[in-house]
Amino acid sequence: MHHPHAPLTLYGAEASGAVAVEAALTLLGLPYTLIEGATWAEEAARDRVATSNPMRQIPTLVMPDGEVMTESAAILIYLADLDPAASLAPAPNDPKRRQFLRWMLYVSSAIYSLHWIKPDVSRIGAPQAACESVIEAVHERIAFCWANMDGQLNPGRYLLGDELTVLDLYVAVVSRFGPWRERFAEVAPRMLAAVHHVDAEPRLAALWAARFPED
Repeated sequence: MHHPHAPLTLYGAEASGAVAVEAALTLLGLPYTLIEGATWAEEAARDRVATSNPMRQIPTLVMPDGEVMTESAAILIYLADLDPAASLAPAPNDPKRRQFLRWMLYVSSAIYSLHWIKPDVSRIGAPQAACESVIEAVHERIAFCWANMDGQLNPGRYLLGDELTVLDLYVAVVSRFGPWRERFAEVAPRMLAAVHHVDAEPRLAALWAARFPED
């Protein structure tokens, strides 16, 4: 599993979706080089990642041979499948795999993708004057989507049962974004306990403290 001479390169930023990828790499014990930069706030960060990802977004993962992976859900699924013994994803023939894939893609498309609108509401053709109401509407939609997911999952210790998976890492990170954990706790009470178990995971304590310093 270890490739000390050819580490992975991750473009990421504190308090971003890339932290879920860092968490997976940490649990898998995979070495990586982090290139830090908040792409939503800094032109220089966008330019740095542009050489690997024309979308200028993080997370962007560069393989030892230079191949590029983007899309947080895809990266997390790929990493989980690298090491079946780590049990960070249900195996392809496990009945839980269906719901695992469903909810990984749901968090990505129904929730995470909406955050793209917030730094610049003109991206959806809204005037800057409408910024606050657009962001409020986005947050309402995200809260609705969390509630919908909460109503269809039957969590154990973790979201899919007793095993910690990358779905738990993904939700633990994305639930920290607007409308933030306070609202998440209101609309997704059944998922909250699982997320708290991820927050308290000893192997991730240093990472969470470093990467979500405000929380």
